[in-house]
Amino acid sequence: MRFPTRREGDQRFAREDWLDLARSKATETPALPSLRRTLLRRLAAPLSLLALMSGLMAYWLAWQYTQHVVDRSLADLATAISKQIQLAGVDAPVTVPPLAQAMFSDPVEQLIYRISTGDEEIAGEPDLPLTGTNVRRMHYAYVFETHFQGVSMHAAQMRVPQPHGNPIVVEVAQRVGSRYPIAVEFLIAIMMPLALLLLAGWVIVWRVVNQQLNPLTDLADALNRQTHISLEPVDETYVPGEIRPLTSAMNGLLVRLQTALDAQRKFIADAAHQLRTPLTAVKLHAEQALSSRDPTKAVEAVKELRASADRAVRLSNQLLSLARAEPGEQAARFADFDLAALAFETGAEWVPRALAARVDLGFQRLDDPENEHPMIVRGNIVLAREVLANLIDNALKYIPPFRVEGARITLTVAEWRDENGRRFGEVVVEDNGPGVPHDQQPDLFKRFFRGDGQSVEGGAGLGLAIVHDIVALHGGTVHYEDTPEGGARFIVRMPLKENGSDAK
Repeated sequence: MRFPTRREGDQRFAREDWLDLARSKATETPALPSLRRTLLRRLAAPLSLLALMSGLMAYWLAWQYTQHVVDRSLADLATAISKQIQLAGVDAPVTVPPLAQAMFSDPVEQLIYRISTGDEEIAGEPDLPLTGTNVRRMHYAYVFETHFQGVSMHAAQMRVPQPHGNPIVVEVAQRVGSRYPIAVEFLIAIMMPLALLLLAGWVIVWRVVNQQLNPLTDLADALNRQTHISLEPVDETYVPGEIRPLTSAMNGLLVRLQTALDAQRKFIADAAHQLRTPLTAVKLHAEQALSSRDPTKAVEAVKELRASADRAVRLSNQLLSLARAEPGEQAARFADFDLAALAFETGAEWVPRALAARVDLGFQRLDDPENEHPMIVRGNIVLAREVLANLIDNALKYIPPFRVEGARITLTVAEWRDENGRRFGEVVVEDNGPGVPHDQQPDLFKRFFRGDGQSVEGGAGLGLAIVHDIVALHGGTVHYEDTPEGGARFIVRMPLKENGSDAK
């Protein structure tokens, strides 16, 4: 049955559709936030707002200062005219008007004045109001706000008592609008230093932000120099304290990655080295069986082929067990289990094989003969079972050739405490076999170490290495001792949970 195919044009349209979709996805991707821009925006914006508020406050102060200065000058002018009136006496209506005309004729100041007795106008603008709002005293004069010809005015008024008749009222006024240029001059004088300070503040913020972000750039450069071959920790010498937790966590991640990569390289090297021999043997025996014309030799070659395949399968299983024992994701699968119950169950599973090999396999619990007290361990029960299975299997391999009768293996479970009072679950696998020579004991838990001189079929020197790595993964220890009879004793200790005695 053939599936329907697209024509060439349909395929071209499909490719164009995919390209359009990819472009739309790329267009929809939001821009990455920039820490530098965010810091500059969040620092420069308040700084600019502060400068703006300072400018508004400076303008308000300049305006208030201008009001005060100009009102005081108006009061001084009114006071000066009043003193001239006092000096002129009865001749004031004749002598003061020319003097006032000379004083207030400056077109720049735009001053308006009025001199009157209430009943008689002496000089100035007769329509200038003599009253107003916001009246306040300044020296000997009164200052108030008023309107003249529809324009807001500030006026200063002075009254000069006369021996006969009404007092002479001297009033000097100025348009409010004429004060704005003076206020602007004050504002410019105040804002120039503020503008320079604002510019200097922006420059300082820019330099400080860039300098404080340099460690992140250096960190990125250091990480970019890392390769899959060598993962070096990031130098934290000049890293600020706020970034130190990030770099420490990153260094921890690099260490874990390096450990995982090393384990992977070691596993690949071990697998390539160890699987080469049994696979070569499989190939040779297969060729012998294929090329042999003698049925008897062909059957022997097939038997050798099956034995080589069994050795390859066993070696593959051991290598996989060794890979599972590496530190990594196994820690995330830890759960609570009873070490004593696990030892009893594992020993019971190996009883049929021990009986077939004429080996007495026994179990004893020293601290709790009734086996009612659990020994709770936090770990991977599958890997822990493999530890005990490897130790029992290792003992079964070596006892029968050494001791034809009376061979025995004993699993002993007990609770053990170290010098600091920490509680450990202890499992001892003891046999009355040949033991291990003293010169070989330091290398006993190394990978591919065979102390038996390859005298036992099917071994690859990985069983005890697997035991060591699994126990180390659980935070425990394993070591070897000679028994009084000369046999082997492997002691496995795993830490118990603090509330292990209460677990049910």
